[in-house]
Amino acid sequence: MDDLTSQTVELLQTMIRNECVNDGTAESGHEVRNAETLQHFLEGVGLDFEQYEPTPGRGSIVCRIEGSDQNAPSLCLMGHTDVVPVTQSGWSRDPFGGELFDGEVWGRGAVDMLNLTSSMAVAFRHLAATGFAPKGDLIFFGVADEESGSQHGAQWMANHERDAIYADYVLTESGGLHSGSPETPSISVNVGEKGVAWRKLKVKGTPGHGSMPFRKDNALVRAAAVVQRISEYKAPVRFHELWRNQVQSMAIPDDAKAQLLDTERVDEMLMEMPNVGTASHLHSCTHTTFSANVIDGGHMKTNVIPDTVELNIDIRTMPGEDAVSVQAHLDAALGDLAPHVEVEIIMNDQSTMSRLDTPLWDSLQRCVNGPFPTATLNPQLTVGFTDARVYREMGSIAYGAGLFSPELNGGDFSRRFHGNDERIDIESLALTTQLWLDVVRDFQG
Repeated sequence: MDDLTSQTVELLQTMIRNECVNDGTAESGHEVRNAETLQHFLEGVGLDFEQYEPTPGRGSIVCRIEGSDQNAPSLCLMGHTDVVPVTQSGWSRDPFGGELFDGEVWGRGAVDMLNLTSSMAVAFRHLAATGFAPKGDLIFFGVADEESGSQHGAQWMANHERDAIYADYVLTESGGLHSGSPETPSISVNVGEKGVAWRKLKVKGTPGHGSMPFRKDNALVRAAAVVQRISEYKAPVRFHELWRNQVQSMAIPDDAKAQLLDTERVDEMLMEMPNVGTASHLHSCTHTTFSANVIDGGHMKTNVIPDTVELNIDIRTMPGEDAVSVQAHLDAALGDLAPHVEVEIIMNDQSTMSRLDTPLWDSLQRCVNGPFPTATLNPQLTVGFTDARVYREMGSIAYGAGLFSPELNGGDFSRRFHGNDERIDIESLALTTQLWLDVVRDFQG
């Protein structure tokens, strides 16, 4: 490893070991650990820092190199510092060990997205240490609470400290995967994302004694039926504006491309696709999705028939869908159970997208062509949500970028997001660290 790659690896390992696990509660996350780690790493090269902690322990860090021209566009490198919980029994190695094994760094966050956050910090520090003078402001933003809706992180900052983080252009998670042929590869860049419409479903029943269940109105039994109907619901196929280009960039036969572009045949193809990770991703690209992930029965007791059960449903919407569309989907899925379910909105952020006719897009294309001269950028709509949506709502152009090894399989990579045995290879860390350096110099030099 060269020096910068070594720094990225070591910083990534430390951030993994800090175990900033965000379980969705205000008391979790403890991202101040990673904020302090980042500040310690960035010290010593003349940079000024600001840490923000809207909720105890939920720390974010902002660092800025002021530009020489107040009219030049500003650029923010934004990476989140929190990770999702793990089930340790499903891992081959310690999920918070940050081990370097067989050319890969293992641990929760190695993919989502501490690899990018650490490489951004290394590039930012190197630019400062070497005296880089950007035309517009260059900002590094290590942000908390991306994994649970941004209320203790980017959204709070946008609402209360907008001037500290605003930038005309933003680079964040997560593009950089190769597709197509080795001779003419396509490199993914996320230019938009599906909407997030989390809902709490309150299923009602009648309390009673558990010794007499006959003909009783058990909320848990009804909730089970609600979950079953949601899991079986098939939302209609919808192709967004980037779908055709995404399909055309794939290294698959023409008849397979035609099937993926046919609303009548795409679902059948996805059911038969041998790589489950790829099939799941492509399904999410073409459908509004529903996942029942949390159940809460309050103070349930073995001998008490429950009268209320709450279900948290993760719904991801296609472009153009709003709260009315979401309710229509739920009504269709639940059928005659709908009158027995009270729907509460947890999150309701619609799909966002950034345009491509920008100087930052051109810079990304030039800088990707350094290591991969024949590659073209492949704009995509990511199926998850990121803090890019917060910046787009503020009026910024935001892209999810990165640059990974051509050997990294896209289907395998997608399964590592929030999955077991999350890990990233050293070549990808090296390529991404260099990409940030090249893009900043090209865009702001």
